Amino acid sequence: MVSQILAVLIFLVMFALIITEKIERHIVTLGCGLLMIILVFGITMHSGSAIMETLNIGSIFTADFWHASSEAGESSSGINWSTIIFIAGMMIMVEGMGKAGFFRWLCLQIARLVHYKPIAVFVTFMIMSFVLAMFIDSIILFLAAVTIELCLLLKSNPVPMIIAEIFCANLGGSATMCGDPPNIIIGTSMGYSFFDFLTNTGAIAAISLVVVVIYFYFCFRKKLVAPGTAPVDPASCPDPNSAITDKKEFISSVVIFLIAVVLLVSHANTGLTVAFIGTFIAIITLIVEHKYAAELLKKVDYKTLLFFVGLFVVVGGLEQTGVLTVIAEFISKVSGSNTKLMVAIIIWISAFASAFVDNIPFAATMIPVVRSLSALQGVDLETLSWALAMGTDIGGSATPIGASANVVGISVSSKNGHPIGWGKYCKYAAPATIIVVLISMLFIFARYM
Repeated sequence: MVSQILAVLIFLVMFALIITEKIERHIVTLGCGLLMIILVFGITMHSGSAIMETLNIGSIFTADFWHASSEAGESSSGINWSTIIFIAGMMIMVEGMGKAGFFRWLCLQIARLVHYKPIAVFVTFMIMSFVLAMFIDSIILFLAAVTIELCLLLKSNPVPMIIAEIFCANLGGSATMCGDPPNIIIGTSMGYSFFDFLTNTGAIAAISLVVVVIYFYFCFRKKLVAPGTAPVDPASCPDPNSAITDKKEFISSVVIFLIAVVLLVSHANTGLTVAFIGTFIAIITLIVEHKYAAELLKKVDYKTLLFFVGLFVVVGGLEQTGVLTVIAEFISKVSGSNTKLMVAIIIWISAFASAFVDNIPFAATMIPVVRSLSALQGVDLETLSWALAMGTDIGGSATPIGASANVVGISVSSKNGHPIGWGKYCKYAAPATIIVVLISMLFIFARYM
């Protein structure tokens, strides 16, 4: 009991400090992780095995960690090294693509194809944000910057476009295993493949995209261009090819990206784990971009990776002390034998919580809970997993702090003189979030029950 109380207190302190943003979040999770090891595992539990299971370092040196027919055999407790290694590898790839000018070239090319018409650019950029976010988590960083540049040429207000792009990036991220960190954690912990996500959460996201594009069109169609603004002369706009600083590097970055997509789509068949894919993609990126290898390594967001390490230790403490089993039993008792009520509880609580706290720690916390619920009630684990994925991925879209894409997109907009406050953001994003979560719940009811 003492170990459970201590574990819960450490977890609550961690969440509170993350929300206040007074201390950098990686310092918070690492500090709380250290407290969990010393106070809970060491002093109260006297368990060296709990420490080893939570640190989970030994898994890295097993063959199944790098190549297996399924990742389901990976330890569900403690630090999920597959997630950390994969995200690090993709960070290096994305930085290489950005340096080669890929994202700016693509945006300018699409704007040219739709003849720089503001409404057409608005719609196509939402779709592009969705598609790219299926494979690249940090796409909004590049997309928001180019959007502001284009809106200056189009004499258009960039704020509506950035809000819509942020939402579509989160929606696109929900469609695949690699699109959003919560999905990577769920996929590597549960043993799901890229194709598993694509055919389940991907189907929900595709239906929702149609509704969301229509929703944002009616919200912003009159706000994009000021009345009396003359059409833009395409000749005055920059040539997309001007974004390419080195043609060889540009082609190489595209090829590497395509290799990553192929490996991810086929990893359930090849047996290559996401840890292997992330490592492989990082290595070939650094080899191809050897002149800038040191620069690319410096740009890796090590603070986020350390944040994951500390987070997994804290969540591992909740699991080792049995706290998460208690939570699962409570949800099981409330929902009884009503599977639809259980799914509704998971998806709406996940969405609400993720709107106000980082969806990454919430997803990591809920995975063992969902496992326990499935075992207690005999409910299909996949059904509960898709509810958790959609709730955490989409719920984070509701507020400016709910997901990393929101924070990054709003920050880029503000730095360029276009601030987006809580009121303005939530006015449009919160209703869209409710719509998509409702669609997700009804889809899961109709398809799996």
